[in-house]
Amino acid sequence: MSEKKEYAANKNLKKEENHLDTDSCDFHCSENKNSTTNDQTCSIDEQNHDNFCSCCSGDLLEEKDPLWKRKHFMVIVISSITFVLGLYFDFFTPYSNLAQILFLLVVAISGYNTIKSGLKSILKGRFTINILISLAALGAFFIGEGAEGASVLLLFYVAEYLEDYASGRARKSIKSLLELAPVKALVRKNGEMVKMNIEEVNVHDIVVVKPGDKIPVDGKIIEGLSHVNQAAITGESIPISKKIGDDVFAGTINEEGYLEVEVNKKSTETVISKIIDLVKEAQNKKSKTEIFIERFARYYTPAVILMAVMVVLVPTFILGQSFEIWFYRALVLLVVSCPCALAISTPVAMVSGITAATKKGLLIKGGEFMEEMQNIETVVFDKTGTLTMGKLEVTDVISINDYTSQEILSIATALESKSQHPLARAILSHAKKQSLITNNNSVSGDKAHNKSFDVKEFESLTGKGLKGKIDNDTFYIGQKSLFKDLDLSPEWDKHVKPKIIDLENQGKTAIILGTDKKLMGILGLMDKIRDDSIATIQKLKQMNIHTMMLTGDNEGTAQSISSSIGLDEYRSNLLPQDKLEIVEKLLKEGKHVAMVGDGVNDAPALARSSIGIAMGVAGSDVAIETADVALMNDDISLINYLIDLSKRTMSVVKQNVTASIIIKSSFALMTVFGFVSLWMAVAIGDMGLSLAVIINALRIGSK
Repeated sequence: MSEKKEYAANKNLKKEENHLDTDSCDFHCSENKNSTTNDQTCSIDEQNHDNFCSCCSGDLLEEKDPLWKRKHFMVIVISSITFVLGLYFDFFTPYSNLAQILFLLVVAISGYNTIKSGLKSILKGRFTINILISLAALGAFFIGEGAEGASVLLLFYVAEYLEDYASGRARKSIKSLLELAPVKALVRKNGEMVKMNIEEVNVHDIVVVKPGDKIPVDGKIIEGLSHVNQAAITGESIPISKKIGDDVFAGTINEEGYLEVEVNKKSTETVISKIIDLVKEAQNKKSKTEIFIERFARYYTPAVILMAVMVVLVPTFILGQSFEIWFYRALVLLVVSCPCALAISTPVAMVSGITAATKKGLLIKGGEFMEEMQNIETVVFDKTGTLTMGKLEVTDVISINDYTSQEILSIATALESKSQHPLARAILSHAKKQSLITNNNSVSGDKAHNKSFDVKEFESLTGKGLKGKIDNDTFYIGQKSLFKDLDLSPEWDKHVKPKIIDLENQGKTAIILGTDKKLMGILGLMDKIRDDSIATIQKLKQMNIHTMMLTGDNEGTAQSISSSIGLDEYRSNLLPQDKLEIVEKLLKEGKHVAMVGDGVNDAPALARSSIGIAMGVAGSDVAIETADVALMNDDISLINYLIDLSKRTMSVVKQNVTASIIIKSSFALMTVFGFVSLWMAVAIGDMGLSLAVIINALRIGSK
């Protein structure tokens, strides 16, 4: 067993083959009796699997060997040669009996599985498409049309083969994902490099990744600098610069530098393994349209058989017309009525749409969610980490008592460099941009005044701020409550209070700097709005979709963010249960609601909404698992793409279903009047239409 196959087996990604008492065709389709996706779908699959053609009922995402490596190609070649020889002996020689033997041989070679499956279905009391084809072929031999009977089974076999080939694009998408998942890792163990199976690598192990190699694990860089190609995970086309402390993902490619990565997830929990699992799971979640067509098939096939019987009986025994003519037309009707194209019209479009989305870094967990997205009327957003980066940045440095911005920022940076608070990280990041921090992470001194910024007697004042001495002066930095305790009321009311109110009205956090005698300045910080948030909201509005933001932040922050982005509505000071109640209220009003979030606190609302959309990289595991769609590169503009993709996909589904019904009905009508032969029924009404449906569906992925 190869490493790749061994890995797939260990990950349970390769579908089990079950040939025990199933009505399977030679293309390895089998009844789905073990699915636990939902009871409704399972029961439908079990009862109606064989109402479809044996190929089109198969697993569109199942990995298979290249077609030319399978026996089906040889079956077609041998059957075709035998069929041509039969035609030669039938029409150009007096050996018509030999021709009939050759036609029967064609039936035995290419029609064995079809007839076998049809007989099994009869014994189980089910009417299937295989029965339609078998009856048509055997009936043709009965009336002396052996050539047409053989052609029916041969063309049906070719149709299955070509449908399987055309559906290969969807399977290739899964195969490419499987190939992304590395099977080996170079691990540092006791000072030595050991090559290990990926399943044996543990959390906290140190993995070495050489230039050009795939990163085999999810982890954090502890040594090295490089550019990493993350296109497979996030859809980003440009390699991303990675340094010590940055996260990397399994299946991405180390473009140039040497890296050492500390593992933080087991191989079964990596982002790429979750993507593979979820895409595999998606194929089993059928849309409402798919479920309807499956139910329709339960009654369709027996109705067709009954109609064919009536086509024979009424003209022959009531109107006194030729039995042979109407019996032949009944056989043609059986073939032309095969619902192969109708059966695959929806699933092949769904697979094509889901595959196209995956290439964009957008993971849709099932056809039902693809179908629902076209109906969305309201999109509800979480704020932090969704509309914003979830990362504070310094936006204002306000001077008090004539201190310069550089002095204020230098002292604030010196104090905050001793802290691990998120506010401290934002101030340090801003100081680096202003070149106030040296390479050794210390604050550069004021050379003009020979001033140093070394902090002594540092103290963290829990819940209030920080305190420390610089050049024998004691400085404080922190919240309003810290300075209210220092008795600076006159100066506070005059210089500080109005500025703080102004900052808070803008949705910003105010941090105050000063001594125990006077105030020096105020730093305004704000959660950075994502670059694509404004454009995303504008496009949603152009589609007449209502937008709303739900946040636990205060009214001032919520109002500021909402107006900056251009949202229709916002709600502030919310707990997780409040978000859930708002989503439930919208649903009770009859609206189709999409919820976009990234945190654990968003999970209840994500689960309850019509469509839950999670931010993939930034989001928590709970949010991603709960959601129906994951944006793997945290690009919320993909919401607009998702809505458009859903509309295009469902448009193709409608085209396929409509074309299948109209063409099948037209052929059935022409059959009654004798304008369609058996070979035309298979080649055009069945095989041709099925291929047209597949090709039309594959257009979704080409846009």
